[in-house]
Amino acid sequence: MKKAKRVILVCGARPNFMKVAMVYEEIKKFPDVFSPLIVHTGQHYDYELSGTFFKDLNLPAPDIYLGVGSGNHGEQTAKIMIAFEKVALREKPALIIVVGDVNSTLAASLVASKLLIPLAHVEAGLRSFDRTMPEEINRILTDVVSDYLFSIEESANENLKKEGIDMKKVYLVGDVMVDCLFKNIERAKKSKILKSLGLKEKEYALLTLHRPSNVDIREVLTRILEAVNTVAKRIKIVFPMHLRTKRRIEEFGLLSHTKNLILMGPLSYLDFICLEERAKFVLTDSGGIQEETTVLGVPCLTIRENTERLFTIAKGTNILVGTNKHRIVEESFKITNGDIKRGEVHPLWDGLASKRIVEVLRRSLC
Repeated sequence: MKKAKRVILVCGARPNFMKVAMVYEEIKKFPDVFSPLIVHTGQHYDYELSGTFFKDLNLPAPDIYLGVGSGNHGEQTAKIMIAFEKVALREKPALIIVVGDVNSTLAASLVASKLLIPLAHVEAGLRSFDRTMPEEINRILTDVVSDYLFSIEESANENLKKEGIDMKKVYLVGDVMVDCLFKNIERAKKSKILKSLGLKEKEYALLTLHRPSNVDIREVLTRILEAVNTVAKRIKIVFPMHLRTKRRIEEFGLLSHTKNLILMGPLSYLDFICLEERAKFVLTDSGGIQEETTVLGVPCLTIRENTERLFTIAKGTNILVGTNKHRIVEESFKITNGDIKRGEVHPLWDGLASKRIVEVLRRSLC
């Protein structure tokens, strides 16, 4: 009998957990083929940013926790590489799986490449074409060294083709974030978060804000929050603040008390999905939320100058509004007035992306 192949799944930041959870769940169905090991780098080390997600997603505690913590991009990436290389040398995996585009993704990918360990990248090929974004550099470099590139939609494949990637390594499988959404939506609907906040369905908006380009520059953050305060005069806005955003708001002294603005700390996955699904619309600079809102049929205004989630703009419920105060207010008011963008869902965003990924890997490793 053949020995099951050791496979390491790497996660480090909030969006990673949902993706890893879905692939891990599918991999566990084949114990004769895969021996999975979850490595949490500790890139997001606050319990609310990681611990509650493992609980909500029924994901077991990480087998290995590297605990690298925060730091500048170079410092954090280097710390992860040093710690993860020791794990890879000890475990001698047949495959390393990385997801998304955070520093943990790039660090683990470089280690895999240096040690000649096959590498799979889930969510390959996404491009914003803005190289000032750290995530864009992480995506490009990870894709270059990957042996299996799993994409969520056709534009990602086109990007990889233009970059000279061997298309025999590219697999269009759909979106594992959507897998996670489908699996947990009914559980999320049982959340008591609306009741605890005194909210009614479709009578509030939801705001998330975390990207350095939006929150680290005083002028940009000021414009966004002025727009938010204006919109909040017409509709309640729930604002679960990322720790980075909270620190910057306090440092800049920007957010004055507004009656309709409901401020809180990070939410659990299930509470957040509940709020997202029942919101009138969502204001965000997150990548995954653009996809989730399209699947849920909820209008989304993306507070960025560009996006790598092109399908959500072209055919979904997403509108790119940038950081222009007047544009954010204008598009928000259109929605409150009933002018809502309707969208469609990609045919492969069907909850089966993880199954397709694992089937490819199973055929290759058997």
